[in-house]
Amino acid sequence: MRNGRTIASALAAAALLIAGCTSGGGTSTPGKPAEQGPVAKLALTPADGTKKVPPDTGISVKVTDGKVTKLAVADAKGREVRGSVAADGTWRPRWALRPSTAYTVSAEATGTDGKPVAARSTFTTLKPKRVLASGMSPLDGEKVGVGMPVQLLLSQPITAKEDRARIERALVVRMSEPVEGAWSWVSDREVQFRPREYWPVGEKVTVEAHLTGLRAGEGLWGTKDRSLTFTVGPEHITKVSNKTHRAVVRENGEVVKTIPVSLGRPGDDSYSGVMIAQEKAADIVMDSATIGEPGEYRIRTKWNVRMTYSGTFFHAAPWSTGAQGSRNVSHGCVNASPENARWFYEFTQRGDIIEVTGTSRKLQFGNGPTPWAKSWEDWLAGSALGKPVNG
Repeated sequence: MRNGRTIASALAAAALLIAGCTSGGGTSTPGKPAEQGPVAKLALTPADGTKKVPPDTGISVKVTDGKVTKLAVADAKGREVRGSVAADGTWRPRWALRPSTAYTVSAEATGTDGKPVAARSTFTTLKPKRVLASGMSPLDGEKVGVGMPVQLLLSQPITAKEDRARIERALVVRMSEPVEGAWSWVSDREVQFRPREYWPVGEKVTVEAHLTGLRAGEGLWGTKDRSLTFTVGPEHITKVSNKTHRAVVRENGEVVKTIPVSLGRPGDDSYSGVMIAQEKAADIVMDSATIGEPGEYRIRTKWNVRMTYSGTFFHAAPWSTGAQGSRNVSHGCVNASPENARWFYEFTQRGDIIEVTGTSRKLQFGNGPTPWAKSWEDWLAGSALGKPVNG
């Protein structure tokens, strides 16, 4: 069936031909007026009044005898939602819609008769049966060390690969100096981002987690986005040798201090591996009960820099100064004199690299943020999308 424009063009051409063939002095036969094309018809999905619409739904606009010329989606406050038309012709939001929210779709089309037609539809998204809450690290605005990963902590376990992939696609990492990095699932409730190599000094990183309206499992939806920005400070790398009983501290490649230390005694060996400064506390009470050995020790320590979840610290130990630099007498921590421990505490940024070598016990992945305990290939294997991110 030819459209109205084709029909009108044919009729106009026929009228000209008739006018050109009339004999001199005669009167032309007036042409018939062009036939009007059909009026456009619009159908919107979700239909007006629809409730419990999934937040990740697409919006379908079907037009008969015309062409869509405008489509806009806005919430109840009139804020427009950004989106685009997919390959299947369905409009989809850039990020998912907000749960328990009313939206209005406004569409216009021009029919083959040349006249505009408008349609509107208001629908409401569903209320989640279960809510996915989240937390992120580092802190917004924090200056960190070159080894600091980004941690996204989730309130519910995410086990299905397709759900993990959906979450990864909702995470955006922007860098002032783009480097290769990747997300990797370190548990069912935590996914971390690290660069392939240590962060460049001075790097500024912004992370956005677009979790609002994200489908994360059966009846499980995100309801709140998260974002943070952090900067990378000077490169601090400390190498602790069990062989020499020394901690050599470097800043941007230059040795700034060498500290005599005592590591874990036989049976309480310190972990060997690449760790980061996870947190700092000027004054804490260390209790062996927290590692399943009540009564072994309970002592207040100063200038503590945590290296593992299980309780490995770089801290002041005035009781072991005689052994520091020559013998291992600790319960697994890195002992230093009060003066040296305080200097290290004040020097250290969260995310600084602390590498211990030469002990009989190897750091286990997951004993704290330990992204550098895995090779790049093993780290990438933990991504549901299986590919790196270039910021």
